[in-house]
Amino acid sequence: MAELILVRHGQASFGAQDYDRLSDLGWRQSRWLGEYFAERGASFDLVVRGSLRRHAETLRGIAEGMGRALDGAEDVRLNEYDSQALFNAHFQGGPPPKAADRRAHFRLLREVMYAWTEDRLAGTAAAFPHEPFAEFRARVLDVLAALQPGTAKRVLVVSSGGPIATIIADVLRMPARGMVDLNLQTRNTGITELQAGPSRTQVVSFNNVPHLDRPDRGGALSYA
Repeated sequence: MAELILVRHGQASFGAQDYDRLSDLGWRQSRWLGEYFAERGASFDLVVRGSLRRHAETLRGIAEGMGRALDGAEDVRLNEYDSQALFNAHFQGGPPPKAADRRAHFRLLREVMYAWTEDRLAGTAAAFPHEPFAEFRARVLDVLAALQPGTAKRVLVVSSGGPIATIIADVLRMPARGMVDLNLQTRNTGITELQAGPSRTQVVSFNNVPHLDRPDRGGALSYA
């Protein structure tokens, strides 16, 4: 059996011109997670991450917290979907309804993602380029298949909410909308654990943040 530790990236820069970088809180979350791993004597036979900046920075923060080098193999199949492309397709290039706040933005994103997973975005991929959900799902699950099971018995994977939710939804045989609902619950630097064997993969835990759930870390939970 292989143990797969899936970690969502630390808080990125929501609302900034460059979302794809960790906020100050995102860096702290990542280092705290590394300290948590170090406290428990955690070690990994293999480390894999997506190619986005926030993935690389999260892994760097974890390594700093652990006090050791973590050289992660880069795999673009672990990258997130392009939410802006989905909005463009759904509203056919026009402006989406104005969201009053972050909560309203994520309600709108849920609606767009439901349409994406059910292949009913208003604009086609040809007219409004975006990755069809079936292709996104297939590439993510290709990574999962490649990690099961090999010589590595304990694998750390740093990715994003979409790929992690897609893997969990597949293992639990959930409908496509389940992936969306899981995705929008994922916490920054949340830990999801899987046990992968030759014939079966099981979910051990989902979206845990023991490194943030401490009295001196109020306000450390985030979802963006």
